[in-house]
Amino acid sequence: MISGFRVGVFLLFTVCGYFLGARYAADYPGIILGAAAGLITVFSDRILRKVNVGTIIGGIAGLAGGVLFAELFLVPLRFLMGEHAAEVSFAFKAIFGYGGLVIGLSRGKGMTMPEIFRLLRGQGYEENLKVLDTSVIIDGRISDVCEAGFLEGTFIVPQFILQELQYIADSQDSTKRARGRRGLDILHKIQKMSNITVRIIDEDFPKIKEVDSKLVALGKMMSAKIITNDFNLNKVAQLQGVAVLNINELANSLKPVVLPGETMRVFVLKEGKEYNQGVAYLDDGTMVVVENGRKFMSRNIEVVVTSVLQTTAGRMIFSRPKEDYEKEETKAAR
Repeated sequence: MISGFRVGVFLLFTVCGYFLGARYAADYPGIILGAAAGLITVFSDRILRKVNVGTIIGGIAGLAGGVLFAELFLVPLRFLMGEHAAEVSFAFKAIFGYGGLVIGLSRGKGMTMPEIFRLLRGQGYEENLKVLDTSVIIDGRISDVCEAGFLEGTFIVPQFILQELQYIADSQDSTKRARGRRGLDILHKIQKMSNITVRIIDEDFPKIKEVDSKLVALGKMMSAKIITNDFNLNKVAQLQGVAVLNINELANSLKPVVLPGETMRVFVLKEGKEYNQGVAYLDDGTMVVVENGRKFMSRNIEVVVTSVLQTTAGRMIFSRPKEDYEKEETKAAR
């Protein structure tokens, strides 16, 4: 049906080109021009699909602004231009119009329809927006990341996140209450940072019940990134095209690289799940599983890394006591 409609549009333009050409005694040029116009019209939808609507609107607004600026700039100069007024006017409009077009295209790139409607309502356009999730506020590490200068811009905190924080802070459970109050303290600390602007908004989505779903909807509406520690929210947001900054992923990527064969000194803290295993932890919280390490519990020992396993929850290091590793190496050499 769509292809038939396109053929009809193409034939309509071609016939119109023929009649217009015949009117000026130019049948074949009219047919060619009509067919060319028909092809452009038929395939314009494919071209427009690849062009962001913000780019189009930004380009049109920039071009119009540039031409208008040139017209205003020429008003006091017209009496000096004399007989060359038309040429000078055209040149200025072309220069300023092109400049406005380039600026409009670059500024409009990436803008979505919700952002354009926000501009029309006079709410302004902001870049580098980040929406804070409850988990990342309570976690607290985000304040250290901000202090180090790795995050900047505007942090968006919707009222429904503040309400959730307040609900946790007023909980009867002492642990939850402490976590909620910690989150409020962290948010207050971030508000005082010079490189961060915290903006609390009333935007809500009454038809959506879950807080995570509201965050994703808000991220899409404002073209903002979501900062979170929640693995499930991370995946759901990415599936819906919303960018996510996961503090846990950042922490894992900053952990020192450990290669098989390296030696490290650890404190065996407890038994492992498997027989005769011991478990130790590095300063950054990375778990070190020590084969045949049960007998070394509550002791500092040197171990040799045998393998490293990277999971979604973090990194696990498997190792063996250095003396056991060296004995096996000696036997293998013989």
